[in-house]
Amino acid sequence: MARFKLTLEYEGTRYSGWQIQKNARTVQGEMLKALERVLKLQDIELYGAGRTDAGVHALGQVAHVDAQTVLAPHILRMKLNDELPSDINVLHVEKVPKSFHARYDAVARQYLYQISRRRTAFGKRFVWWVKDTLNLEQMRAAARLFVGEYDFRSFTAADLGGQSTQVALDMLSLQEVGNLILIRIRGSRFLWKMVRQMVGILVEIGRGALPPDIIHDLLEHYSTMPAAYTAPPSGLFLERVFYKQDTLDVAAEPVMYIH
Repeated sequence: MARFKLTLEYEGTRYSGWQIQKNARTVQGEMLKALERVLKLQDIELYGAGRTDAGVHALGQVAHVDAQTVLAPHILRMKLNDELPSDINVLHVEKVPKSFHARYDAVARQYLYQISRRRTAFGKRFVWWVKDTLNLEQMRAAARLFVGEYDFRSFTAADLGGQSTQVALDMLSLQEVGNLILIRIRGSRFLWKMVRQMVGILVEIGRGALPPDIIHDLLEHYSTMPAAYTAPPSGLFLERVFYKQDTLDVAAEPVMYIH
């Protein structure tokens, strides 16, 4: 029995998120069906590095699976892609030690959010078009206040049942590329809807509807206000999952370019 690490990309528009659910189409569900057909096995267990929500995309989701097969990793990748729908693509397959775990061994996760400054006929599924003019410097000033280890309980829709809402963020950057604003956020872990609520608050600050220092209040005192400004899932991508041997570099390219 060998353990395989799979790196994959997907467009989440047609899926109810990563995690398998009854009566819903999910990325994990499609991956399991493809694995069962290729490996001719039942009751396969596939573990992902993170759970993306409905409509959220991935550029570098990581998963692992145990399988008894004579297929070489590159052959397994090709056969899986032959079975998968066109909006899910396995980028890389490699054998890893049995001790490797896609979720628990991850040391950081990086998300990308794309905001479009203009209406687009082609990128609607991959951006959030914000009609109002945004003050990028105000947004950057507010973004700096998120970096560090704080209690993000104001920025999640989850009932964690007493679990910790402390999250350490080591990077939050805003970059302009054409008519896109790229927001990249990297941290040890993320709470449910945390990134989308952070982006929503940053946009309200960029609009001038909220002051940048409101971030201090939201991190120090619990508030349900961020939930009202949750950004849509269309602009969000799980960009990369980092492991101990990886360099914490920052990508600079958008998923698509809007002039």
